[in-house]
Amino acid sequence: MVDVEVVGSGPNGLAAAVVMARAGLSVRVHETAATIGGGSRSVELMEQDHLHDFCSAVHPMALASPFFRAFELSRRIGFAVPDVSFAHPLDGGRAGVAYRSMERTVAGLGVDGEAYRRLVQPLSDREQAILGVALHHVVRIPKHPVAALRFAGAVLDQGLPAWNRRFRTDEAKALVTGVMAHPVGTLPSLTGAGAGLVLNLLAHTVGWPIPVGGSQAIADVLALDVRDHGGEIVTGSRIESLAEVSDARVVLLDVAPKNFQAMARGRLTAAYEAALAAFTYGNAACKVDFILSGPVPWTHPELHRAGTAHLGGTREEIAAGEKEVNQGRHPASPYVLLSQPSSFDPTRAPEGRHTLWTYCHVPRGSTRDMAEAITAQIERFAPGFRDVVVRSHTTTASGLEAYNANYVGGDFSSGAVNLRQILARPVPSLQPWATPLKGVYLCSQSTPPGPGVHGMAGLNAAGLALRREFGLPVPYLGLEGMPPREPLLPLT
Repeated sequence: MVDVEVVGSGPNGLAAAVVMARAGLSVRVHETAATIGGGSRSVELMEQDHLHDFCSAVHPMALASPFFRAFELSRRIGFAVPDVSFAHPLDGGRAGVAYRSMERTVAGLGVDGEAYRRLVQPLSDREQAILGVALHHVVRIPKHPVAALRFAGAVLDQGLPAWNRRFRTDEAKALVTGVMAHPVGTLPSLTGAGAGLVLNLLAHTVGWPIPVGGSQAIADVLALDVRDHGGEIVTGSRIESLAEVSDARVVLLDVAPKNFQAMARGRLTAAYEAALAAFTYGNAACKVDFILSGPVPWTHPELHRAGTAHLGGTREEIAAGEKEVNQGRHPASPYVLLSQPSSFDPTRAPEGRHTLWTYCHVPRGSTRDMAEAITAQIERFAPGFRDVVVRSHTTTASGLEAYNANYVGGDFSSGAVNLRQILARPVPSLQPWATPLKGVYLCSQSTPPGPGVHGMAGLNAAGLALRREFGLPVPYLGLEGMPPREPLLPLT
């Protein structure tokens, strides 16, 4: 018998386990798959020594989130931080480029440079205060009202139909739109603008880092800390019913609400069941991984220096493609998110080879292989790309769900990112990590603050459980032997 059972070894499940183990409790983590990691797993998909991130690949939140800052992740694993955080190529050899340097970004955007600065600089200057707004439960009164107002103003500027009034050039419009398209949904939207602007501001602070050795390194170092503090991690352990973990005082579930309902087997209250039934899942992704015989032959030279590229053409083209997805169709010219980690981390592929990570948005539950559409989109901005492709591997939206049951219908956000589900994720509550069942808490990205590799949902759920069930505070999470920092409190 242990004090705490954790179901799921994604970043949030492992973050919750770290908190509980460091509080001196006995902890056991269950993972259905043969290896840990969930959304931060890295695998050899096609050939030996070619490492691919199966889900997440680029991690600004790994350096910026309060949990990972307290955990001192940047001192535990290596990160490659490209000088170009992200870029957006356009036809005719043009591109919008977001450098780590605000000055270089402004200079590159020409007549729109100062407009971009006025939008993003006030947010980057208030990085931690803005994250305190964005990563808290939305109904909470902000600790930094000026930062909250700045952020709200920027979201309204780019999240409403008048989003074009700030910029004059395609380069600036596309640069900002590519980031706002990360959440799957129609554009413009307030939720897309909110998520995109958080990522955008981080491009000029911590950057958009790539973990050395793959995203798996994040999961592995969290798991190491759990074990170092007495915790146990069991792989190949599928938990299908809460009865299987009922002996523990606390159960933390890194699972989607749909899967929680199946595990509860009728034990939930009617009101809570109804609230979960109202929780909706968003559209999905089709992911295509490539092995290349050389780097992507971009027309614009700065794309070679970018850790991430957003493809799809102009702001209007991307908005049209996202609208098609929302209408249940597969765009012929999809929005594509792309990263070539091997350009910055030589551990990803043998000398002379590269690994390329891409996905595009598709309707939920799609079984269509979008490899040709993605290839054509890359070829559009990198003529000759087909000539460097050695092999490719497609994971359809339905394949994503088969890989991870939390990705319902291929929704890698484990729940639609919309205004309702900012307020009710997964249910309307001031403490949405708690459930009606004594000692049972949700800690997945289906809870606040939502999708991303940030560990905050795990911290929130574990912190609430520590206080409620054990009367304990959140423990120190940093490296042992270092002076304690200000105590890290959960966002509950």
